[in-house]
Amino acid sequence: MQMPKPSDADKERFRSALPADLNIVVKPMFGNLGAFVNGNMFAGLFGPTIGVRLSETDRSEAEATGRTVPFGPEERPMRDYTGLPAAGQDDDGGSTGKWVEKAYSYVATLPPKAPKPPKPPRAGK
Repeated sequence: MQMPKPSDADKERFRSALPADLNIVVKPMFGNLGAFVNGNMFAGLFGPTIGVRLSETDRSEAEATGRTVPFGPEERPMRDYTGLPAAGQDDDGGSTGKWVEKAYSYVATLPPKAPKPPKPPRAGK
């Protein structure tokens, strides 16, 4: 599976689409970026594509535009995420920011993600 690498411009476009909120954590993920609130990812970058986790109603609305794409690796796209194609990521009337904001608002209502318990030590180590 080939992981596309975002350009510096892609990373800047992603960061600039995020709402201004101190609760948002942006961190690297597999050479790309993810934006999290309460430990849950609400937006991600996969190469030039921004993916957002929307409510079912908002996802239907976004996908009805015909401008969305699957988000993630072609052979295993991430379910529950809608990809905004590179051509639509240039802020055409604020649509990218609008969908990222909707994703943030939705995911912020989900229960916080519990931290993973530490792995037990391996035998012989």
